[in-house]
Amino acid sequence: MLPEHDFLNYEKPLREEEEDVLVEDDIGSDMPAHIVVYNDEFNTFEWVIECFMAVLRHTHEQSEQLSLIIHFKGKATVKSGVKEELIPLCEALLDRGLSAEVISEE
Repeated sequence: MLPEHDFLNYEKPLREEEEDVLVEDDIGSDMPAHIVVYNDEFNTFEWVIECFMAVLRHTHEQSEQLSLIIHFKGKATVKSGVKEELIPLCEALLDRGLSAEVISEE
């Protein structure tokens, strides 16, 4: 015969609860975002087109169209995607002297 057990008063061993920690840098990193480039008075069309082709991998035609939109409208969204992927691209444009920023959708 099996020994009797008091299963109703059985206590489960305590174990540490796992805790998810949200780091501030992670907030919105996978949110949709856009690189916006602003018009300025010192970068030439040729340089802006070259930057878009080299950094953003746009075609010559697309880069030329975006540079004209920026010139006449004052700004244009030149690339959309995940924020963490756009930040290095935006920094590369800034390093080349363009006026740009990453705008997150919220």
